Amino acid sequence: MRLGVSLGLWQDRPAEEALLTARAADELGYDELWVGEMATYDAFALATAIGLSTGRIGLTVGPLAVAVRDPMMIAMGVASVAALVGRPVNVAVGTSSPTVVEEWHGRSRARSAAVLREAVRALRPLLDGDKSDFSGECVKSRGYRLRLPAPRAELTVAAFGASAVRTAATADRMVLNLITPASAARLTADLRAAAQAGPARTPAQDQAQDQGQAQAQGQAREQAQEQDRGKRRDATPAPARAPRVAAWVTAAVDPGREAVDRIRRAVVGYLAAPGYGEMFIEAGYGDVVAFARTRPHPRELLAAIPDGLLESVALLGDVDAARERLRAYADAGVDEVALVPVSTDADPGGVATLKALAR
Repeated sequence: MRLGVSLGLWQDRPAEEALLTARAADELGYDELWVGEMATYDAFALATAIGLSTGRIGLTVGPLAVAVRDPMMIAMGVASVAALVGRPVNVAVGTSSPTVVEEWHGRSRARSAAVLREAVRALRPLLDGDKSDFSGECVKSRGYRLRLPAPRAELTVAAFGASAVRTAATADRMVLNLITPASAARLTADLRAAAQAGPARTPAQDQAQDQGQAQAQGQAREQAQEQDRGKRRDATPAPARAPRVAAWVTAAVDPGREAVDRIRRAVVGYLAAPGYGEMFIEAGYGDVVAFARTRPHPRELLAAIPDGLLESVALLGDVDAARERLRAYADAGVDEVALVPVSTDADPGGVATLKALAR
């Protein structure tokens, strides 16, 4: 299983620690660095700074919110970073949260599943250097082509719900965040099933297919039957290749109380959320989820979260415990883990954790 690093972008830590984490990941030999975006640096600006201050580590920008950045902006940003830093740059997209999309940016998050699906379809040709020619129900782009060299970037989709997983099946990779190994195993199986089934059709495509099929049904059946007689009866089509699966996993080796509490604050907003709440119920923390769904004061909810709940979605403990947890993700079918090192006063940038887990 490949190991990468994702910047934590911890809101209560100095923003410049992102560069400290990036340089450590590069020097320690990690395969990839994910450069996301929260409330500090623009993701493309930060990725450029990192690329210019590191030597070899692969860069993936995102996940970027498709309701905020359109396919043209994303393709231009990826091509810009790749051209400026002189190395391949990949990109990840997702739907993001209501807070980021609706409150911070003042954009609509309506039909987010459709926007994500169409954004992926529109983005792929742009990344390959083709002229845009896409008109969907939610996303449109026509007539734009990159003037910089086409990055031909790998495209990753952040997923948790069923619709996003189906969209991820059309990409190069799916990324999961804040996930137990058991949930990762289910989502990986769902991804493989979706990839095997092929891309879902739109209602308009279904209608067109039905009309053509009705017209030629008799002739096609007769021809197919004749062809089948000449084929081996045990022949089966080759299975579709499923995208790879990556998981962002928060990590703190030999953590102090500051690190554990920082993870606790990061988890608290997910406990009552649909899907995530059920994941924590399955992990044995139904009482905490039930309490979270009563909308208690945040201080009361934080106090109710046991360390065991954090350990279900993070690497916490000594290095042997962390490596054992990594094996659990590998057994679940995860191909790549991006460590999200916890930054504290005792371990700025999470560098000590990265050193402990480097191979």
